[in-house]
Amino acid sequence: MQLAPYIDHTLLKPDSTEQQMITLCTEAAEHGFASVCILPWHVATAAQVLAEMLTESLTEPTVPVCTVVGFPLGASTTHVKVAETARAIADGATEIDMVISITALKSGHYQQVLDDVRAVTEAAHGENALVKVIIESCLLTHDEKVRMCEIVSTAGADFIKTSTGFSTGGATLDDVALLRRHVANHVKVKASGGIRDRQTALDMIAAGAERLGTSSGVAIVAG
Repeated sequence: MQLAPYIDHTLLKPDSTEQQMITLCTEAAEHGFASVCILPWHVATAAQVLAEMLTESLTEPTVPVCTVVGFPLGASTTHVKVAETARAIADGATEIDMVISITALKSGHYQQVLDDVRAVTEAAHGENALVKVIIESCLLTHDEKVRMCEIVSTAGADFIKTSTGFSTGGATLDDVALLRRHVANHVKVKASGGIRDRQTALDMIAAGAERLGTSSGVAIVAG
């Protein structure tokens, strides 16, 4: 099974350098990964680097640029998240991974969570960009995960994503399967956090994931 098309080749460490990001782009082009997932600071440079690779016929088609919004805590206000989304797309991102307002969800403010996700989704879709909604499943109860499936489905987002990779845990097979059971058919599942080898990647896909977020993409496709 070809795993590269499932993988968002990821570099989100706060101390990541521009050169590391450029290397990430080169690897993504060489292996045919689904996207590069990088910090907003790097988006404009990554888009330029990948465009130059396309011009030089080193890759066809170009690798999409994915970035994060409200990352990693989800605590930014909706206005800020929408502004982040607009700036990222203007800089060249075509996929947005947003973090929900976990504190709003935990407080029972479900309409606010829906409004938050919907606002970012509408801003991104208006510019033909995909939206993946990070719910940080390790912090949620079973009922909160199900509620987020309903919210993400209602908001019209493209993916529900398990984790930032910066909290107390990453993706689990049980969570991936639960999300797949409860989201609408139009919503895909992205598993992220702790996926470091080929077998784990295959297991996540078997459980229902259609995208994988990992910084170990090269090692995974190498087997």
